[in-house]
Amino acid sequence: MLPPGAGVSLKHAHCAQVRAAPALPAFFEVHAENYLGAGGPGHRMLTWVRERRPLSLHGVGLSIGGEEPIDARHLERIAALVERYEPAAFSEHLAWSAHGGVYHNDLLPVCYDADMLARVCRHVDQVQDRLKRRLLIENPSTYLEFESSTMDEPTFISEVLARTGCGLLLDVSNAVVSCTNHGRDVQAYLQALPLDAVRELHLAGHAVETDVDGRELLIDTHDRPVPNRVWALYEQLLPQLGPVATLVEWDNDLPDFATLCREAAAAERRLAAVHSTLAIAT
Repeated sequence: MLPPGAGVSLKHAHCAQVRAAPALPAFFEVHAENYLGAGGPGHRMLTWVRERRPLSLHGVGLSIGGEEPIDARHLERIAALVERYEPAAFSEHLAWSAHGGVYHNDLLPVCYDADMLARVCRHVDQVQDRLKRRLLIENPSTYLEFESSTMDEPTFISEVLARTGCGLLLDVSNAVVSCTNHGRDVQAYLQALPLDAVRELHLAGHAVETDVDGRELLIDTHDRPVPNRVWALYEQLLPQLGPVATLVEWDNDLPDFATLCREAAAAERRLAAVHSTLAIAT
């Protein structure tokens, strides 16, 4: 399990800065698919980090919601990576990204109905059986929905967790993005989720645009600081969740490592405050 502190994504551009940093964040997270090769500088750096801090592997290519079976070769490569580094957590997205042998550079939405529920549960079971560990499923950021859905997203996620025993990676930024785009109450959305299954939180920046009807449209860009509305929601969630491992995601238009660490420190201060409050209460 990840420690109840703030972590950051490990980026190749930051490797020298990470090695020279006077202090490191509580943990590091990497996209698993960037490390499926056998060796090279990336693995040397990941080994250096793993010797010093817990590691979270975040998958982006298993296509959990895909119509086709999980790619067995891809899953074997993920399993080898997990066995090599023994991460504190492994997570994937509630989305699909492959069909008919074509792999899309995107995480695409799924229809929330009984057939999809059975498919996602089957795929989650397959991944957990092979990895011999609990998978964390991340709630998506979405820009459209299926009219044929027969349940809402929190209900769907709750059913997946109940049937498979997997955990929840709650991306607070994704919740803000999706609820804003679909005109929903983000507070109600969050309270409908199985919050007792949350094992990791994600925070990230998003772009603000306007759709064709003049309404606010949020794009999950991961290219800027965490906005105030996400921090505010995070602060409201923490007393209910307690100190939970929190990742600050920043994947595009990267700042220097010190800037990323300052974002993580902002999360760490909020985690420390709720930890102190809970300690006094007990």
